[in-house]
Amino acid sequence: MANILKFSRNRCTCVEQIDDSMMKSTCRLQDTLMDAFVEITVRLPDLEIISVKAEVHRNYKKECRNPAETLQKVVGVRIGPGMLKIFKGLIGENTYCKQLGFMVEECCHGIILSFTKDVLINSPRDKKNQKEYYTKMVKENIRLYNRCAAFAPGSPLVEGIKPPS
Repeated sequence: MANILKFSRNRCTCVEQIDDSMMKSTCRLQDTLMDAFVEITVRLPDLEIISVKAEVHRNYKKECRNPAETLQKVVGVRIGPGMLKIFKGLIGENTYCKQLGFMVEECCHGIILSFTKDVLINSPRDKKNQKEYYTKMVKENIRLYNRCAAFAPGSPLVEGIKPPS
């Protein structure tokens, strides 16, 4: 029982512009039960996934230790509206290692968020206008909802916005 109470999780997603025609997004997950890494390469400007790499260094499920074949099914998918339904159709919701599918999604969301960076940098600096600005931005692009702490449920920036289903 003591081991259950010591669960911890760290996850980070990083995006890198390789050149004018490609971006790379990586998601690293380390927790008490799993240590894994997923990387996608995306062709610009159409945001097509051209490669997926995954490594599982530690997992309590032996089936999760060789994810390459399952995740290769997302190669060719374009990042954008409907991609999550496409991923569920290709790799399944109840895949043997659900975390890896989620990590591919996180890589894609990292790419999406990287394109909003300039918008965020140019946002109003006063608090009242900032709140209105960000609330409008999330309403116009609902995929931003719950993608970072600022746009998470309970945040004043997303107050009154209906979560996507």
